[in-house]
Amino acid sequence: MAGMVDRPSSALGRLSEELQQSDDHLVSFINLLEARFAARDQEVQAFVPEPQRFDRLRREAVTLRERFPDQDKRPPLYGVPVGIKDVFHVQGFLTRAGSRLPAEELHGLEAECVSALKAAGALVLGKTVSTEFAYFGPGPTHNPRKLGHTPGGSSSGSAAAVGAGLCPLALGTQTIGSVSRPAAFCGVVGYKPSYDRISRSGLIPLSPSLDHVGVFTASASSIELVASLLCRGWKDTKPSHLPVLGVPNGPYLEHAGSEAREHFQRCREQLESAGYEVKDVAAMADFEQIVDRHGVVVAAEAARVHASWFPQHREHYHAKTADLVHRGQNIGEDALHAALSGCRRLRQELGELMVEHAIDLWISPAAPGPAPAGLESTGDPVMNLPWSQAGVPTLALPAGRNAEGLPLGLQLSGRWWTDERLVAWGVAIEEALA
Repeated sequence: MAGMVDRPSSALGRLSEELQQSDDHLVSFINLLEARFAARDQEVQAFVPEPQRFDRLRREAVTLRERFPDQDKRPPLYGVPVGIKDVFHVQGFLTRAGSRLPAEELHGLEAECVSALKAAGALVLGKTVSTEFAYFGPGPTHNPRKLGHTPGGSSSGSAAAVGAGLCPLALGTQTIGSVSRPAAFCGVVGYKPSYDRISRSGLIPLSPSLDHVGVFTASASSIELVASLLCRGWKDTKPSHLPVLGVPNGPYLEHAGSEAREHFQRCREQLESAGYEVKDVAAMADFEQIVDRHGVVVAAEAARVHASWFPQHREHYHAKTADLVHRGQNIGEDALHAALSGCRRLRQELGELMVEHAIDLWISPAAPGPAPAGLESTGDPVMNLPWSQAGVPTLALPAGRNAEGLPLGLQLSGRWWTDERLVAWGVAIEEALA
């Protein structure tokens, strides 16, 4: 099935071009996808259950063909199946956000980013499983690389869907580490743009000041195509030089486990052998305060988001989400504003360090280690937290596996609003790591 292998060398464009060639290609593709879905999602459980999913998909494919009868004028994602994290509103689908709250409480207009994918010709394969309200209450999804391990969270279903080859593209969100961490655990590419570079309209928020819409694909080259369709003001760019890479030494990097640090060192050596200059830079000496500040913002804003739902449906909340809301109810406006000021300061400090040391990208482990065993925990997002707080763009790349066959990832972080350069460099770095 074209485009559905673990690591296609080309991106979604090649799959879409094939589907555009004839109506029979799209019909055959959906039939093959249905067979793969039946064989794989039963064990991975990446998608929210939907009766007659493929009957609906076939009807929508007919509508798509009627909408774009001229093969030469079909859009860039024509016929590409996408998974949509169940915190986004999608016309014709219920939104539950991984929760047990009544769906009528959570309804809203279709997310702008979903509408953009549809306009580009994508077909919605379905809603993917989210942890409850994109926090830590896990869903049923298993890691497609090793079923007894977590896929990460909160975008667990989206990362697992791409990792299992059920769809080549999925949308997720990241407030702490919910794109980069599951991407690393599932062995796929995860892109978190600069804050608000992709519209958050139509999203059930967790923490509006920290929420980012993100994208999962099987290759970095696919990110270039999707980002050009979803990111505000995207301008294609091809940097003329290799980026200088910075390693943020200090208490932040010490949060990576020994296996992750050893793997990170091997990645560094591999990149240096490929001609990349790598510099050690002392950074984030106040990392514990950065972590505490993030917790203040997430809890305070989550409590405000759930101010009307929580009193009515308290008994339906997962204990982890309920605890978050309770903590946030005790955080005042002054403390929240001070924490938000610290977030903006972190972005400035990281940018100033990049200028001072003449570095183009930060590199770091994408997670503290491989995916933990069991589904009770989605893993620790600590390696992703500062980049989410600063709102800078990140790209998590697959970078090999450990002795157990579990994926390990490398995280690239750029300057705010320089997503184009980050993604372009990421394509070359992915090739160097391969």
